[in-house]
Amino acid sequence: MRKAVTAQGVSPGDGPYSQGIVGRELVFVSGQGPLDREGAVRGETIEEQARLTLDNVRGILEAAGCTMDDVLKVNVILADMAHFERFNAVYRTYFREPMPARTCFGGALDGILVEIDAIAQLPEGRTGGA
Repeated sequence: MRKAVTAQGVSPGDGPYSQGIVGRELVFVSGQGPLDREGAVRGETIEEQARLTLDNVRGILEAAGCTMDDVLKVNVILADMAHFERFNAVYRTYFREPMPARTCFGGALDGILVEIDAIAQLPEGRTGGA
């Protein structure tokens, strides 16, 4: 059974997708960017945009009943790979050891510096939010 996850305070996006979806014991968070709840891009530096993007990921995970500690896999797209170390400095503050598996690559992003999606495992006994 699949169940959509919607987080208050996170932009709903503008495409045909859910912010997140729960399937069995996993939560899949759609690609998030540095958008406020109205969908406006916020932050000018990679650090500012990384924080807001990771806050959005965290908000969706929390709406599903997870924390950042439940994240198994992260995909990161950076508009400029020259930002890799600066992004990592922020990223490290959102996760504890053992760090999630991660792929990071450069790609064309429409007016933003970073996009992140994630897969998390629901804590035992939880069925995911609505």
